[in-house]
Amino acid sequence: MITPTNGLRVPEVRIRDDFWNDYSELVRQTVIPYQWEALNDRVEGAEPSFAIRNFRIAAGLQEGEFGGMVFQDSDLAKWLEAVGYSLANHPDPELEKIADDAIDLIGQAQRENGYLNTYFTIKEPGKEWTNLHDAHELYCAGHMMEAAVAYYNGTGKRKLLDIMCRFADHIDETFGTEPGKLRGYCGHQEIELALVKLYEATGNEKYLKLSQYFIDERGRKPSYFVEEWERRGRTSHWVQGTVPSPNLEYNQSHLPVREQSVAVGHSVRAVYMYTAMADLARLTGDAELRAACERLWNNVTRKQMYITGGIGSTHHGEAFSFDYDLPNDTVYAETCASIGLIFFARRMLQLEAKSEYADVLERALYNNVLGSMSKDGKHFFYVNPLEVWPEASAKNPGKHHVKAVRQKWFGCSCCPPNVARLLSSLNEYIYGVSPDENRIYAHLFIGSEATFELGSGKVSLEQQSALPWDGRVRFKVSLPGGGAGGAKFALALRVPAWFQSGRPELRVNGQAVEYRVENGYALAERTWADGDEADWLLPLETKLIAAHPQIRADAGRVAIQRGPLVYCLEEADNGAPLASLAVSADAKPAERFDADLLGGCVVVELDGVATDGAAWSDEDQPYAPYRPLAKPKPLKAVPYYLWGNREAGEMSVWIRTSQA
Repeated sequence: MITPTNGLRVPEVRIRDDFWNDYSELVRQTVIPYQWEALNDRVEGAEPSFAIRNFRIAAGLQEGEFGGMVFQDSDLAKWLEAVGYSLANHPDPELEKIADDAIDLIGQAQRENGYLNTYFTIKEPGKEWTNLHDAHELYCAGHMMEAAVAYYNGTGKRKLLDIMCRFADHIDETFGTEPGKLRGYCGHQEIELALVKLYEATGNEKYLKLSQYFIDERGRKPSYFVEEWERRGRTSHWVQGTVPSPNLEYNQSHLPVREQSVAVGHSVRAVYMYTAMADLARLTGDAELRAACERLWNNVTRKQMYITGGIGSTHHGEAFSFDYDLPNDTVYAETCASIGLIFFARRMLQLEAKSEYADVLERALYNNVLGSMSKDGKHFFYVNPLEVWPEASAKNPGKHHVKAVRQKWFGCSCCPPNVARLLSSLNEYIYGVSPDENRIYAHLFIGSEATFELGSGKVSLEQQSALPWDGRVRFKVSLPGGGAGGAKFALALRVPAWFQSGRPELRVNGQAVEYRVENGYALAERTWADGDEADWLLPLETKLIAAHPQIRADAGRVAIQRGPLVYCLEEADNGAPLASLAVSADAKPAERFDADLLGGCVVVELDGVATDGAAWSDEDQPYAPYRPLAKPKPLKAVPYYLWGNREAGEMSVWIRTSQA
């Protein structure tokens, strides 16, 4: 019997943080209600969702045709998951009633045998499980399973959980290596990680074994997808007529997962799969699976990740391309891909507490994910570029996917509800705990209240953090009943990768103390008394960052980073064209807090130069013999996550240096 390892449950960590409370409230009060309106096609000027309408038709409550993408059910699932997390922290009877009604609707759309998918119920009944490569049935099931677990944990209500257990039982009866079962797996990974959550919520080993089956079967020869394509008459859901044989790299089915070492194909599918692999490695002790996770982690984060934590460099297939190919202006860096990378990072932290996993998690969270949503919570980026020229986005077919402004909704709207569910569950990412070692790991420095069960007993922590603007972090210890005799444990504090000068200072009750560093965590090991306070001092300093020489797009350029935040130049502050600007080689960045800019933020100002267009010899000639035309130009950079919240205009993360 494998014992579930749930880690910290949602109610045990509550965020109390000046910076993140704004986002928690934005998601709770604006994003979740707005997205409910979008799912019901009630947002004027937005692309229709069809999601609720499809469920009503499938439930027999109204007439009509299926609308939207084949995977449209997943948008409602992710919204319900966000609601489950939100209700765990902020009970809201009105929102709970809306969600309960939606769950009733889902139950009405479910078939007697447990099957649940509005596309095949409405549009192609009888063709279930005949196009696993394209049709996303298992992907949609996985998202609904995640929603069921979150809603059960947040409210204690089992209805959606029972619905999805029936569906999971049906899937288990349909797929496997036994005679008469399909030896298939999904074209878009997701169910693998969802089944692990379902197992942890129910303790039913059948779900864990089913997840293992889907992971183990993937990439075996002969290819299920190729055989399925032949059975379908070499057709595709997406293109009329016959199509070439499936590209097996696209959905990471080209090799058994344990033999994979380079991230290829659709980036979201990849990191969702890696997340499940890490889960299974943790729960089953599979050393081969863990080694594959480590190889794939290293490839993604060291050779195929943007400085903002974005992954997936090409819009052709929303995919990885090859090592060090990281263009800034045609980038994809889908929001969902960074969220999947955060999922993967968290699972790697559960395997082993190494600071590099939390560093990447933090990088993707503060930059790519936060930057994908507007300050009003009603507009979103699907693609997260590092360089924007609005005219090129409008007129160059190769850059149409790069938007200069956030959108109200999308026909394929996977990203907005994904942001909502991540930010609603952020309290689950702050800490890790190792009861056997009596260690509490602080992965993220986010103000919060948390309670832990250690081998030495129960411990509560109150974290106060001034990040991302100031690096002062304080932890206050509370012990039950005043903690007579104290509690012996180690507080393991991440030493962030962005801290690059000496050793951070640790003070306990005002006195500097020594500590040792293990896997990037400073271990404060002692017998703690009730009321003890530990101050972790991480001075923030603006750094000019260079890229690896093989990242050609960034040759001769620098980026600006301060703490966890990457910065960018916007046309609103610096004029256009941004391509004519350069940072002075000896620039000394200056920082100041601007309380009036986008709710308040630290801006970075530094000396630069600009090409003097007025000195160009002939305005009608595109080229002329080279001669220096630079003139001094002060530059102003703002946090990347805030770009695009003022006026539409150019934006750039990587800036030329005056010596390039």
